[in-house]
Amino acid sequence: MKKNIANLLFLISVLSVGNILNANNQDISKDVKKPIEIRIDDNGQVIRDQSGSSKNNNNNGQSGQNARISTDAQRGGTETISNSAGTIKVDASYSSQGQDYRQKFIILHYTAGNRESSLKTLTKNEVSAHYMVSDNKSEPVYSLVDENKRAWHAGVSDWKGRNNLNDTSIGIEIVNDGDVSGTFVPYKDFQIKEVAVLVKYLADKYEIPATNILGHSDIAPQRKSDPGPLFPWRELYTQYNIGMWYDNETKNNYEREYETKLSMTPVSDVQRELNKFGYGISITGSWDKQTKNVIKAFQHHFRPSNYNGEMDVETFAILKALNEKYNNKK
Repeated sequence: MKKNIANLLFLISVLSVGNILNANNQDISKDVKKPIEIRIDDNGQVIRDQSGSSKNNNNNGQSGQNARISTDAQRGGTETISNSAGTIKVDASYSSQGQDYRQKFIILHYTAGNRESSLKTLTKNEVSAHYMVSDNKSEPVYSLVDENKRAWHAGVSDWKGRNNLNDTSIGIEIVNDGDVSGTFVPYKDFQIKEVAVLVKYLADKYEIPATNILGHSDIAPQRKSDPGPLFPWRELYTQYNIGMWYDNETKNNYEREYETKLSMTPVSDVQRELNKFGYGISITGSWDKQTKNVIKAFQHHFRPSNYNGEMDVETFAILKALNEKYNNKK
């Protein structure tokens, strides 16, 4: 009799364990983190699909607002913090209106190396970036630093009086040899599409304005030349509405105005226009090396057909047109 009871209890325990395992197997898929796919639809809007499938979220271009609302919606409840100093309760049910994002700039770079050396440099050394766009089409875009953490990609930098841009920027490195061989290397078409998707997503997510989507050479013109004159800023603007570009009619009007009077324009006025646009430049009143470097960086971005660092009529007309478009607020 005792033997029969023991066998019965054993059978019941086996069935109970089996039920627990089956329950766990049924729920385990909920714990699997599914891939995130970020795309641009035919209307130029960002689609961010948690499932990895091709769904249109139809957010009417307000995903930045939706992201902010979603973040606030996750707040709430209390948390207990205990350590050697004691114990406190933290209540997150209130949310202050006086806040914004740390991420205020997007800075684009080239890696000046191949995929292997670039990935090693960005993961095994002090230099780092939030994202790396590979030159291999079969590979994903690599996320190397959490967006809420600071990466070491900008170095000594300045834009519109704000310096040390590592604190407030997201760095994107694009695998490209740059000008290490003495000649700039073209980017691959799929890289530019991937950059467009990523930049559009980040700018929308953190409400980063067009005036803060820049190249490394824009924020560090005395040291850097990346992403170089072959990076297609105009294409990003015309096809994806990313970054800044000038209006041709305004530029042509300024060309006619300064065709004969640019030579009589004081150097200090030119330097002030560059500074007004955002470049860190000292107003020295002379055509010094720092001024030539800033002009060259500006030409890389907005007049890549000729980037000799000389202020000619076309370059100055573009500069004036950009300032009128983006910096003419009173």
